[in-house]
Amino acid sequence: MTTGSTRLSKQARREQLLDTALAIVRAHGTDGLTLLSLAEAAGVSRPIVYDHFGTRPGLLIALYRRLDERHRAASEEALRGAPAVPGEIARVLSAAYFACATDIPEWHAVSAALKGNPEMEAIERDLFDDYAELMATALRPHTGLPPEALRLRCAGVLGAADALAAELNQGRATAAEAAEALTALIVGSLDAPP
Repeated sequence: MTTGSTRLSKQARREQLLDTALAIVRAHGTDGLTLLSLAEAAGVSRPIVYDHFGTRPGLLIALYRRLDERHRAASEEALRGAPAVPGEIARVLSAAYFACATDIPEWHAVSAALKGNPEMEAIERDLFDDYAELMATALRPHTGLPPEALRLRCAGVLGAADALAAELNQGRATAAEAAEALTALIVGSLDAPP
């Protein structure tokens, strides 16, 4: 644990605080994460935590963004190593999506804790759009669909991915079954309209 007497750069301190916040959420859920509990667990004064996040929703949003960055980086890395064929790209995207759902379960808990927060809703929409564009970019060379039609299909597939993640989280599907279903949906979405 880093103590308050250790001098860190502002960015290093923020990273330390987010690491500690994630540990609190893992151990106690989002209800256990407050600015005060974070300050105590990180060994810093409350003003330091308030300076970085301002409010509890500000802290939760920063944590959500960090988890999303990790998910996106993992997806991009997986795509870089994927063979340039639609089925493999779809498989890699699916595996990365459900790895996030299982490896970063705090992501959904943090999102749920912020339901109804207008700033969070806007952030979720932006991140959803960014991920749909990531998918569309990876799939574009493998379809004759116009770009907007492909983006819309990717948005639909992401909605299905969320539904499959709920099945996974409820124990009604395995990660392999969810990834197989999502892969099939992605590949099926590449066909041009009749």
